Amino acid sequence: MILQMSPFISGPTLLSSYRLNPLLFSKRQRCMKLPHWHFNRTKQRFFAVAAAENNKDTLPKTFDFTSEERIYNWWESQGYFKPNFERGSDPFVISMPPPNVTGSLHMGHAMFVTLEDIMVRYHRMKGRPTLWLPGTDHAGIATQLVVEKMLAAEGIKRVELSRDEFTKRVWEWKEKYGGTITSQIKRLGASCDWTRERFTLDEQLSRAVVEAFIRLHEKGLIYQGSYMVNWSPNLQTAVSDLEVEYSEEPGTLYYIKYRVAGRSDFLTIATTRPETLFGDVALAVNPQDERYSQFIGMMAIVPMTYGRHVPIISDKYVDKEFGTGVLKISPGHDHNDYLLARKLGLPILNVMNKDGTLNEVAGLFRGLDRFEARKKLWSDLEETGLAVKKEPHTLRVPRSQRGGEVIEPLVSKQWFVTMEPLAEKALHAVEKGELTIMPERFEKIYNHWLSNIKDWCISRQLWWGHRIPVWYIVGKEEEYIVARNADEALEKAHQKYGKNVEIYQDPDVLDTWFSSALWPFSTLGWPDVSADDFKKFYPTTMLETGHDILFFWVARMVMMGIEFTGSVPFSHVYLHGLIRDSQGRKMSKTLGNVIDPIDTIKEFGADALRFTISLGTAGQDLSLSIERLTANKAFTNKLWNAGKFILQNLPSQNDISRWEIVLAYKFDEEECLCKAPLPECWVVSKLHMLIDTVTASYDKYFFGDVGREIYDFFWSDFADWYIEASKARLYRSEYDSDAIIAQAVLLYVFENILKLLHPFMPFVTEELWQSLRKRKEALIVSPWPQTSLPRHMSAIKRFENLQSLTRAIRNARAEYSVEPAKRISASIVANEEVIQYISKEKEVLALLSRLDLLNVHFTESPPGDANQSVHLVASEGLEAYLPLADMVDISAEVQRLSKRLSKMQSEYDGLVARLSSSKFVEKAPEDVVRGVQEKAAEAEEKINLTKNRLAFLRSTVMVTK
Repeated sequence: MILQMSPFISGPTLLSSYRLNPLLFSKRQRCMKLPHWHFNRTKQRFFAVAAAENNKDTLPKTFDFTSEERIYNWWESQGYFKPNFERGSDPFVISMPPPNVTGSLHMGHAMFVTLEDIMVRYHRMKGRPTLWLPGTDHAGIATQLVVEKMLAAEGIKRVELSRDEFTKRVWEWKEKYGGTITSQIKRLGASCDWTRERFTLDEQLSRAVVEAFIRLHEKGLIYQGSYMVNWSPNLQTAVSDLEVEYSEEPGTLYYIKYRVAGRSDFLTIATTRPETLFGDVALAVNPQDERYSQFIGMMAIVPMTYGRHVPIISDKYVDKEFGTGVLKISPGHDHNDYLLARKLGLPILNVMNKDGTLNEVAGLFRGLDRFEARKKLWSDLEETGLAVKKEPHTLRVPRSQRGGEVIEPLVSKQWFVTMEPLAEKALHAVEKGELTIMPERFEKIYNHWLSNIKDWCISRQLWWGHRIPVWYIVGKEEEYIVARNADEALEKAHQKYGKNVEIYQDPDVLDTWFSSALWPFSTLGWPDVSADDFKKFYPTTMLETGHDILFFWVARMVMMGIEFTGSVPFSHVYLHGLIRDSQGRKMSKTLGNVIDPIDTIKEFGADALRFTISLGTAGQDLSLSIERLTANKAFTNKLWNAGKFILQNLPSQNDISRWEIVLAYKFDEEECLCKAPLPECWVVSKLHMLIDTVTASYDKYFFGDVGREIYDFFWSDFADWYIEASKARLYRSEYDSDAIIAQAVLLYVFENILKLLHPFMPFVTEELWQSLRKRKEALIVSPWPQTSLPRHMSAIKRFENLQSLTRAIRNARAEYSVEPAKRISASIVANEEVIQYISKEKEVLALLSRLDLLNVHFTESPPGDANQSVHLVASEGLEAYLPLADMVDISAEVQRLSKRLSKMQSEYDGLVARLSSSKFVEKAPEDVVRGVQEKAAEAEEKINLTKNRLAFLRSTVMVTK
């Protein structure tokens, strides 16, 4: 069977997919498509016939996505993912952002895996020893929640188990389910060194965490204190400011009267949280607010508290325009009130238990849930006449990023890291150019956050995680010992307090982000700076992650890296955006717009998914749709079909002498390239230019540009033009010199396309690479193409003229509805120089333009029948005359166009009539009127074109007569 590769039609499915492709905004214009045709095969022998008879040289119909796992396992078994110092000494190192051990692959993971793998595969092919170090995070809150739910299904509550029993169950869960995310990452083709895989609770990493805590404490940068934190009542733990998400939600503004002590006056306050009034320590007004100046310095009585008095104070902090201009100060339950109370020396009163119920301070409301208490309190206030009114109000509600519950601001005793001195060094790293953040605009955000940084609450009230290395003295709980382990703590306690002392460890664990902040160096052996991996691979090269965790993780790694190693942990930070749906919405189960990566891989293949999500711009969100995936699956198919065509048209595996001739061509040498025919010289020159452009884009991390540049060259230049042109050679004798050079060029260009594309689409490129003869090594470790290879600009210009001529003829055929199978005559008019190189490619021109090879003439002046021909100007100094009689039945065409003109005129007259109606113009919406005007202008243009065509056809008939 002969494989047909036409630039004019690719089958209905492929063509429709191609039209949807998001890459089609290239400046290069694609030619108009014409259906494919078949040469007379009784005279010409196509090499694919012999190839098809020899199954060794053929590929399956399509690339089988199920083979991706086979290819991946082969790569890993060969050790290709490990750093290799044989070809270079400057390592390229990336620490994988550790996904939660509880996680399943989502598109965010797919994004970072794809981008990091592109970087790693590129630098591996460039000869650098590459280390992509993978691992997972113990995810304190998330993992504890998962296991608690599992226990609840068994009828067990966490508090019914001892801490050791619970953590044992978590480890069991981790061993059973914790590898899910790792196996899914492999499905994407991640070429990580899995022999170095890490887990944040590994013994080595845990040792690093303890060491970091102790060193920071010894420097006075870790302290314990009671401060306002974000408290999660359901999780029973503090959470970071960065782990709180604010959402605008409908709520209520409650107006409540406070009696002024000793007077009959009342002050009305407005609050969204009336249940916190039990923790009021003052009422505040703005000193410039004349409405309340007389009450400043007096006392007010807090409702429902049996007469508890609080002072009425003044402060500029109070917004006169909000509510009534009177503010209740509840420093135990509001961040701003807390800061104001500390500034003014007001007491802090807590009315909330750790589970979100009200405590004894709330009196009769004690034990009620905070939201239940709100309803009951308002009801009681209405009964006592102290409730003024309530009205709808949009609230900015703080919710836990993990559990989704409403966060409660609460004063709690916690451990903190003093961040300012650490942040200062991290700021200097960017200022001095030691750290480059891409895109550059994120440097301002990074600098702003570090310049306004708050101390970091690092303690969490959980059982799963790194236990805080602090031991308290029984009977002297305000005193504690910091130590690396219990034995060391006991020894220190004996030295200070005597042999009879008893100690117990702090029950809290460290924030998960604390261990993650050490990731780039703890995974390489720190605090053992003599470890082999630490010496070879630290500092690392690149940190790639989502821009949404620039503060959570990136900035903290920079601070900790400088603090503990004296070096910035990586020289570059690449921040990618979020993946959204086709409408630009965030993916969520609620909207039902989540696209599952594993399901996507099964349907479209990992290569299509990788290629699609890698085409974005750094830092920008990417819209993902099934249409884009479908289009890039078509790209995979197109690549595969090109490989099939080339393989079928190369010498058979057993034809050693022919292979020696083909492989003797060295197109990377000037002498060989300049001897090549025009199409071959053109496509090789374009390839060499592509290599330079793509390599430069890879080096700048402009991956979207890389993908589009390769795509455009492969589809437009190579598949649509050169493969089609090569058929004019391959239809000749098997031993024709032009046929042999065409084989050599097809192989040379395709090999290099596979190399350039491999970091993006590793599976299909490796499979195609292995199918080609003379593969000395795997594509994954093959050398990157050289840059600055020879190219002939004159050949490019000449072939572009040939392309322009071909397009002009194709467009004329389409315009006159010439049957696809019909060959037509042509006279090509140009000067002697142009005719010389165009005429040499007469067979290519005839093949691509569907001309009658025996009736293609080259001349320096117009032919005698020029006035009966369609005149085409392809480019300056290059024209063509196509005899009209060859293309259409002139009489029938005149009749068809006359009917068409009549119909068009009627439609145009209708549009003009509407526009002539003052009623329509005055009353219709502006955009509707504009639309009719545009339709009328377009119709008028078509009418004029049709009239001109008719005039030309009629004049031709007259001349013929």
